[in-house]
Amino acid sequence: MLLARNAESSQLDAITPCVIGVSSGRIMFRHVLPNVMGPVFVLSTIQVASAILIEATLSFLGVGVPPTQPSLGTLIRIGNDFLFSGEWWITIFPGLVLVMISLSINLLGDWLRDATNPRLQ
Repeated sequence: MLLARNAESSQLDAITPCVIGVSSGRIMFRHVLPNVMGPVFVLSTIQVASAILIEATLSFLGVGVPPTQPSLGTLIRIGNDFLFSGEWWITIFPGLVLVMISLSINLLGDWLRDATNPRLQ
């Protein structure tokens, strides 16, 4: 019963601006856009982090950027040859940088979602 009342009130909140004669542009910028910005920021930052990881993976496999251009995947692939010879840092540090970049971009998206969430303000 309580769930049905909440659903009715949320539908009334969505219909009320249309009934009182507010323009559709104002409804879009005042009500819809603030509620959509958080998920858009999160999805876009996840896509950026995924693109960086995919590029590094392709470069690691040798089908990414040309070998003359710097890439984290290329650095990891080159360092992979020296991993067991005692020069482990050639592989570990580019891998850690890749993880930190991906993590920081995702945390930036979460922070932007929290900053633009109208329900938290």
